Amino acid sequence: MELSTTDNLRLGAGSVDAALEIFPQLRKRARVKAGLLSGGEQQMLALARVLAARPKLILADELSQGLPPVIVRRLLDGLHAAADTGAGVLLVEQHVRLALEVADRAYFLRRGELVLQGGRAELASRQAEIEQVYL
Repeated sequence: MELSTTDNLRLGAGSVDAALEIFPQLRKRARVKAGLLSGGEQQMLALARVLAARPKLILADELSQGLPPVIVRRLLDGLHAAADTGAGVLLVEQHVRLALEVADRAYFLRRGELVLQGGRAELASRQAEIEQVYL
């Protein structure tokens, strides 16, 4: 990738400033070629481009794959902020506890079959059941 972080943000439908407000840690990496960013920074860059465009719907699949929890937290916070401003967010995620902290509702599937569902508050009291379904 020859484009810098800023060049990548310019290609998005939103403003560069809006993207950098969402993930301010990218400011110090603005001139770095996107291909040289860490995996977490690359994921933040991709999500910043999406979120800066203020979409009505966001589909996110396994944002956390291979990333440290601190980066996962930042990504999920970005999705939660988008949902708070009116975007619909559908998140497929392996880190159940982190996802439940930002989700309004959760659905658990096993081999394509719905086996558990509920709102955040309801599911908070069903941790043992979630662990049984998930593990």
